[in-house]
Amino acid sequence: MNASKVYFTDMRCKVGTSLLDKLDKLILAAGIDRIDFENKFVAIKLHFGEPGNLSFLRPNFAKAVADRVKALGGNPFLTDCNTLYVGRRKNALEHLTAAQENGFSPVSTGCQIIIGDGLKGTDDVEVPVHGGKILQTAFIGRAIMDADIFISLTHFKGHELTGFGGAIKNIGMGCGSRAGKRAMHCNGKPSVDAEKCRGCRTCTRFCAQSAITVTERKAHIDHEKCVGCGRCIGVCNFSAISSDIDAQSNDVNRRMVEYAKAVVDGRPHFHISIINQVSPCCDCHGENDAPVIPDLGMLASFDPVALDHACIDAVNAAPVIASSILGQCDHSQHDHFTSIHPTTNWHSQLEHAEAVGLGSADYELIVV
Repeated sequence: MNASKVYFTDMRCKVGTSLLDKLDKLILAAGIDRIDFENKFVAIKLHFGEPGNLSFLRPNFAKAVADRVKALGGNPFLTDCNTLYVGRRKNALEHLTAAQENGFSPVSTGCQIIIGDGLKGTDDVEVPVHGGKILQTAFIGRAIMDADIFISLTHFKGHELTGFGGAIKNIGMGCGSRAGKRAMHCNGKPSVDAEKCRGCRTCTRFCAQSAITVTERKAHIDHEKCVGCGRCIGVCNFSAISSDIDAQSNDVNRRMVEYAKAVVDGRPHFHISIINQVSPCCDCHGENDAPVIPDLGMLASFDPVALDHACIDAVNAAPVIASSILGQCDHSQHDHFTSIHPTTNWHSQLEHAEAVGLGSADYELIVV
């Protein structure tokens, strides 16, 4: 397989040229205009940031991409799916409010925002995983699958479970519905917190296996009947049903890769990563630690695997900020994310991605 082309531009700006100008120039150089956008719906997948976190990508980056899509004749919308854990983005109403608090609106981004898996995280499509080695199907947000073209816009950073959060994680984990996220994170089946349960019976109406009964105003799940779909987690208004996040790093990475493949297969896709404010943990946290390296630049490619590999190499070649958590770690092996999260294995993302045909880790870096 030939090396995939990855385009790079740094964060330096001459007077009169902004980072947004450079981003537009970058994605044009990378060939985004080779996609036929005319009258097509275009999902731009990004992370809106958990409120309290300040390292997520600013809305200005999204607007630059949306404006270029519109100039090419497309109809863009920003999207993300609801979270599995209990936070400020677990349903569409809270998710949209969180996005607005963080500055995302049709005015600031030039396009509408649609939560991909609907009000309660249950509006999904079961999509085949072609070439999957672990999964046969993936539960992806319906609005994302309804789009004609898919673009990922990623804040490249560390992650406490997957090692790093790049394009593959933004696509795979981010586009999974609440049921999909459960399938990636959890090996077990959901359980009920009796103190939180109100006995409302909403979960019983959505369980296709009739595995949930309510006695003495408390729900009970029969694990013999339960298939672990996670639908009950999404529909519970009181956060009384949950699964332990018990899958290990390699398990999550491989399932996440197969979800990413389900998202992009069969339609045009394009990927952008921004290496700035590189925090050690995910933007899903309601806080962020200090950046571990200086801001590096912006990258774009048609190949998300090559893009992630190029970002990893760039980060590992960068100097460590001494006052950061990385500055306090043993980084003699020059593997920054493993130094921060030694129990993770980010390599399994790229290895499995190549194995299932998502892309190639072999890349040619072209400086713009």
